[in-house]
This record gives sequence, C-alpha cells and structure tokens, in this order.
Amino acid sequence: MIKNIDDNQNIIQSENLVDYFINIYLSNMDLICENTGEAMNLARREAIENFNINSIYNHENEKYKHINIRKIFSYAYEKYFVPTAFQKTSDIFICDVYDLVSYKIFLQNGFYCNKNEKLTILENGVVYGSLAEASIKYPELFKQYYNKISDNENEGLAALNTAFAQDGIFVYIPQNVVLDKPLQITNILLGESNTMVQHRNLFIVEQNAQANILICNNTFSDSKFLTNCVNETFAGNNAHLNVVRLQNEHNNSNHFSFSHIKQENGSYYTDNTITLNGGVVCNNINTLLAGEHCENHTFGLFLVDRSQYVANYTSVNHAAPHCTSNEHFKGILDDSATGIFKGKILVSSHADKTEAFQTNNNIMLSDSSRMFTRPQLEIYADDVKCSHGVTVGRLDEEVLFYMRSRGIEYRRAQLLQLFGFAYDVIRKINIEVLRNSVADLVEKRLRGELSQCIGCTYQCKK
Repeated sequence: MIKNIDDNQNIIQSENLVDYFINIYLSNMDLICENTGEAMNLARREAIENFNINSIYNHENEKYKHINIRKIFSYAYEKYFVPTAFQKTSDIFICDVYDLVSYKIFLQNGFYCNKNEKLTILENGVVYGSLAEASIKYPELFKQYYNKISDNENEGLAALNTAFAQDGIFVYIPQNVVLDKPLQITNILLGESNTMVQHRNLFIVEQNAQANILICNNTFSDSKFLTNCVNETFAGNNAHLNVVRLQNEHNNSNHFSFSHIKQENGSYYTDNTITLNGGVVCNNINTLLAGEHCENHTFGLFLVDRSQYVANYTSVNHAAPHCTSNEHFKGILDDSATGIFKGKILVSSHADKTEAFQTNNNIMLSDSSRMFTRPQLEIYADDVKCSHGVTVGRLDEEVLFYMRSRGIEYRRAQLLQLFGFAYDVIRKINIEVLRNSVADLVEKRLRGELSQCIGCTYQCKK
C-alpha cells in the first residue's frame, strides 16, 4: 500500500517502492505520453511490466550490493511531467571547454531547452535536437532503433526509464556524412526543488558516417538530484564515432546511466568517461560487436574523495569474428570514497580471431578509501587473444624520493605522479582542444581547486 510522504525525513513511506512508481506512472500516463511518438509510447507498456518484475534492481544482480539503492530512490523527489520554465543558458552556464567549436545542445532537467526550434536539420542531412519531437517526425527511424538494445528485462532502472522518459537528445548522422564539428550536449540540473530526472538519448550513425559527441553533466543549484538515464547508440557499417562524457555534479546528486552500443561491420567506436565530481555515480556501458572487424575502445577515469561513490560496470560482447576491444579504467581515491569497477568480456563460440584486453588501475590515497574491482573473461572460442589485469596500490615512494632528490617539493611530486597516472586515459581523447581542457580540469581537481560550480555564474551557498 502506498503511504504518504514523511515531511520530516523527506522519505517515501511505502511498503512497496515499486507500487509507488507504478502508481505515479498510471496517474500521469496521459501527460507522459502526450508529446511523444508511437514507438516511445508502445515501449512503455512492456517496460512498466518489466519494472514490476525486477523492482528497482534485480536481487540476483550484485552491482548494487555496496550501496543502499533503495534509500536513494525512496527520497521524495519532485517528478515533473511538463518542462519547468527554461532559463537562458548564457545566464547560468559557462562552458568548461572554452575553445571548443561545436554544435551546442542543452537539456534542462531532462527536457530539450530550445523553445523555438526543437530539431535542427543541417544541409548535409544531420538531425539533432529533442528526442520527443524526433519520435513524432521520424517514426520509421524510431520503429527501427528505439528501445532495441536497452536491457529492460534484466535491469529495473532501465525499464523505469523506458516507462517514464519524455524527452532527451536525438542525433542522426546519415550515411557517408562526416560531421565537421563535435556535438556538445550539456545536461543542466537546476531548481529549488529536489528533482528526479529521467531522460533518454538516441544516437544513430549510419554507414561510413563520422561524428564526435561530448556529453557534459552539471548541477547548478544546491537541491538534491536523481538522474536515471538511458543512452542507445548505433554505429553502422564502417561508421566512426567518438563519445566523451564529463561528469561534474555536486555531492547531493545521484546519477545512474545505462549506455548501450551496437556496432556493425568495420565500425570504430570510442567511449571515454571522465568523472570529476558526484555524490553517487553509476555508469553502465554495454557494447555489442555485432559485425566483423569492429574496433571498440572504452576508457574511464574517476577522481573521488570525501564520501563520494563512483561505480563503472562494463560489458563487451564479441558476437562476431575478427573484432578488437580495449578497456582501460583508472581511479584515484581519497578520504572515505568508494570506487567500483566490474568489467566483463564475452567471446562467443564463433568469434574467432578476437583480440580483447581489459585493465583497471587504482591509486588509494587514504586508509579509509575502498576499491572493489572484478574483471572477467568468458571465452567460448579457441583462436583468440584476451587478457585482463588489475592493480590497487599507493603512490610509488621510490619515484617520489627520486623527484624530491631533484629538488621537487613533496606535494608537487605527488601531483605530478597522480597527473601522469591520469593522463594515460586523458590522452586517448581525440580532439586536441577537448583533451587539453580535460587535462586542465583534472589537474585542478587533483589540486583541490575544482568544484562542480566552476562553470556556474550563480553564487549558491556551499
């Protein structure tokens, strides 16, 4: 039975949290479905049934055993089914990547910001903008791609997103088109109320097309935020796509993301996730190499301190022969922070000539920080080259001693070693301006000079 919200604790007092969300869904179904196309609305019906089965999470799934996910989702967040009043982005947002020339796209609390033009269509046929608007304007594309690789059957939070998602970002790169500038997507969380946001992104890069996408996640007010988002990405034959995620949210935010990538023959895809700040961050990256001669690179860097919690879960499914994948995640942990890396490489029985490599390296700066790591290989083919490795340790004292013997102050020597450790991931970013900006942000974060407020013109209380 659904009970009232406890105003003193801001916690939903419900015997069944699943019933609580289903009741909200049923009560607001007309608003949820009002401005989205048939493909999105049809997907909701099965998704809410899957959510009812799997709950907030499947109890057989170990990924949330180190965190009280029920408590996070039991908080009394506002759930908006119509966009709140958009604020002019130039009034609140200063980009961390100052010199990047890009096509700029903004979401505010999960809704596309541009009131006047919900979809932008370039001369070369590229389309980007509101997911909701695209679901109405391009029903055949949505019928072909939307909700085709999201794991609603096993992941309760993905099913919850599929049921509730009303907007997000749609990107379509037609075949043989090389996008001249990166697409920069900025997710802005802003408002006086504690808010839950569930947006959805769909990226389609057709045969022989090429694009770069930068996704920035930012909070711009003191409120408590919960983000639950799903990204679906399709790379056609010989397509080339690079995605960089910058996560810089405050400690009162909880961010759960589920990214699903499907690659066809000869496609090339890189994914680089840089987590600079965030209270609770859970990144799920699942890749299907469906065609031959695919190449996939998945990188990650997370910097955590205080009581922050960052988890990265990856899965690479080699379903076709002659494919290559490379995963490399690095973490720097201080204070009472918690980090998690769980990666799985699956090589199917007919995926001969697979080359798959997975590495996770971590530096612990305090005795109270914790790192849980579990790389996995599941191989059913014989003619393969696969490996995985993990390191968890402290700064190299011999290197620090050598640097100090050359006149480098101790703190400076620490920072140089930490930055060198982190730069191994940063250097994989293929756009020079972006790479240099990320390097600068990481260095500031290591110095303790970077907060989630660096790109905000507000003066919130700390």
